[in-house]
Amino acid sequence: MTQILLLGQTLSFAGNPLTSDWAEVVQFDSTGAVLITDGTITAMGAMARQAAGNAEVIDYGDALIHAGFVDAHMHYPQTRIIASWGKQLIDWLNTYTFPEEARFGDSTYAEQVANDTLDLALAHGTTTLTSYCTIHPESVHAFFDAAAQRNMAVVAGKTCMDRNAIPALQDTAQSAYDQSKALIAEWHGKGRARYAITPRFSPTSSPEQLAALGALWHEHPDCLMQTHLSEQHAEIAWVKELFPNAQDYLDTYESFGLLGAKGIYGHAIHLEPREIDMLAEAGAAVVHCPTSNTFIGSGLFDLMGLARAGVATGLATDTGGGSSFSMLRTMAAAYEVGQLRGIALHPAQLMWLATAGSARALHMQDRIGNLTPGADADITVLDLASTPAIAQRTARAEDIWQALFPTLMMGDDRAIKDVWVSGQRMLP
Repeated sequence: MTQILLLGQTLSFAGNPLTSDWAEVVQFDSTGAVLITDGTITAMGAMARQAAGNAEVIDYGDALIHAGFVDAHMHYPQTRIIASWGKQLIDWLNTYTFPEEARFGDSTYAEQVANDTLDLALAHGTTTLTSYCTIHPESVHAFFDAAAQRNMAVVAGKTCMDRNAIPALQDTAQSAYDQSKALIAEWHGKGRARYAITPRFSPTSSPEQLAALGALWHEHPDCLMQTHLSEQHAEIAWVKELFPNAQDYLDTYESFGLLGAKGIYGHAIHLEPREIDMLAEAGAAVVHCPTSNTFIGSGLFDLMGLARAGVATGLATDTGGGSSFSMLRTMAAAYEVGQLRGIALHPAQLMWLATAGSARALHMQDRIGNLTPGADADITVLDLASTPAIAQRTARAEDIWQALFPTLMMGDDRAIKDVWVSGQRMLP
């Protein structure tokens, strides 16, 4: 039995601070402790100290210990085109994304990018990624293999497209079904891997392909299903042209069996009232991608409106449409989008979104996203004075929230003091 005792300030949650008073659901301990036993959190606080026995002790002082960040929507094949200039969604796909994704039939190239992506994520304190791959099974194998080497809990799937993409990136309804089914058999539930059935979005899947993937999800309801929804006005207009009989964008998924509790819908900015009601009724989750939504000019996500409607929400970088690998930068962008909507999100709400909220959206809240006994020891430690600019502001802080907020607004990978994945230290 291997035991490690982490000492420092700790932050965890007993509920959702978007729908409850944040002060009632936040659990903060300025003299906290986390006991890790064989990769699992077994005790917190005074009980952790009492049960530590001969555990190795690591004292982080005033650093903040919390659950590892959970990125609920990203595209690892876009890592090398992040921060490309000047395009909105459809042009972005045609100019940057599709030519790059065509390279991922080369397993060596896919492996290189997968390893780079996961190392960048860990360097930024992110311990779980939910990624779209490409149409190539090689890209899926590369991502899951790289994650398994690091023992990371990840979600991913083969992106399916049989129209409105370059020929090199088109599969068929049948091959999408067959290859996805084979990948589910190989990867879903293997170690810490979970599979997500992945139609890119309605414009790039024919009705026949959407129906095939809906049938596959019905056969494997324990899998997740990820796609995009209502990101930009031009996209929504295109969907209406392609599906003239659909009630709205969400109906293009709903009609083919692709709306359900384990559905994850990226962006979801410009939703109709019916769509919001159906998402809530299904228990589905949406994912807020604020750096992407501002970078490519998509719009302002209605976080609090969706929370009030009962729609579960995660937070994501959306690399590479998103302009940063950092969930700290993503929280800063979420705060800025909230301000433009007249809402000043509290630091506790931002941290919940980046950890427990995203884990809940992925139906993984029993294992990741929170410091709680029985959870996997996926942990990030934040230095709250990582740069001179942050340190001088934190020095004036009167409570933990004033100390934390400057790091959320100005922090980067220098703020990541340590990262643990399933009880293994990941940073040099």
